[in-house]
Amino acid sequence: MPLEQRDLDAIERVIYKSSDDLAVSIARSFERLEERIDAAESRIYGRLSELENKIETSRQDLSDEFSSVRAELHDGTDRSPDA
Repeated sequence: MPLEQRDLDAIERVIYKSSDDLAVSIARSFERLEERIDAAESRIYGRLSELENKIETSRQDLSDEFSSVRAELHDGTDRSPDA
């Protein structure tokens, strides 16, 4: 039983419809992937900002501690041993 032209047309329509559905599905998948990448990027930048703040706080604490030690050493060297 040979295929008739209307059978071939029906098959062609099914193939084209499937390809459109597939294209839409892929596009939506890429959109979801982009959203996930954006969210991950946002979390990374947030964590980097937190690290920057912690580093700056630590740097300031060390600077204060060094200043304190320097002041103690300075006060100790200005005193005469007889005092």
